[in-house]
Amino acid sequence: MRILDIVPGTSVDGPGLRTSIYFAGCSHECPGCHNPQSWDFEGGREMSVDEVMAVVIDNGFDVTFTGGDPMYVAGDLLPLAKEIKRIGKTLWCYTGFTYEGLMADPDARALLGYIDVLVDGPFIESRRDIHLLFRGSSNQRLVDIKKSTPGSVIEWEW
Repeated sequence: MRILDIVPGTSVDGPGLRTSIYFAGCSHECPGCHNPQSWDFEGGREMSVDEVMAVVIDNGFDVTFTGGDPMYVAGDLLPLAKEIKRIGKTLWCYTGFTYEGLMADPDARALLGYIDVLVDGPFIESRRDIHLLFRGSSNQRLVDIKKSTPGSVIEWEW
């Protein structure tokens, strides 16, 4: 896994204090992106599941996958997601893809099985809204994965 950064104790990537893991790589290249340095798929450094889990365990917070876009490497993230859930942490994930589109991809669908909330959809600068909870533009949704199906998306509520 190529990791740009791991930020412990953040409160902007989901409820409570969280450990946010920033994965390298994104081809969405959304105008106005707050993290364009994450677009490079070769950015950051390689880290093993054990290395990342050591940081997660040391911090003790719930976890958020972000980036870049973690869904470009969904299959590679399955072992990490399994370990995060094994130790009882909630898992949020930010992606520029939609929930419906991800459900059509076998690797992404498998990863969604470990995710509690998916923040989906590309950032759209013209729909930017600083008053939204845990997302940047009004097209993005906080998808409650356990309650949703491809035909019926249920949004997470605080």
